[in-house]
Amino acid sequence: MKGLGGLEAEVMKRLWTITEPQSVHDLVERLSDRKKLAYTTVLTVVTHLHDKGWVTREKRQRAYFYFPSRSAEEAQSAAVRELLDSTVDSAAVLEQLARTMSDAECAAIRRGWDSRSALPIDAD
Repeated sequence: MKGLGGLEAEVMKRLWTITEPQSVHDLVERLSDRKKLAYTTVLTVVTHLHDKGWVTREKRQRAYFYFPSRSAEEAQSAAVRELLDSTVDSAAVLEQLARTMSDAECAAIRRGWDSRSALPIDAD
């Protein structure tokens, strides 16, 4: 993910696959299949993720428990939006992308378009 270091991205992937908030100790255990990480390393990573707005936290007794501030899909969508915003001609990029999309991806775009079209128009 754009704006995340390698270990930050790995922590986010783990948090997105778990439904319950995780303590630093929990995350150290979950990341142990990757490699042995020090508690302080993981604490630093989740603190940075919190500062960047990627995770929220709640205090339970003496420990913080961390959970994503948005879904993986929302984060990835924001990254795509940022990429499109940085292009000279986002419509041309989307046309090129549409030529490479699978049927399932096209159907997902249609569902998103339909839900967008159903939103009320802002009178401002």
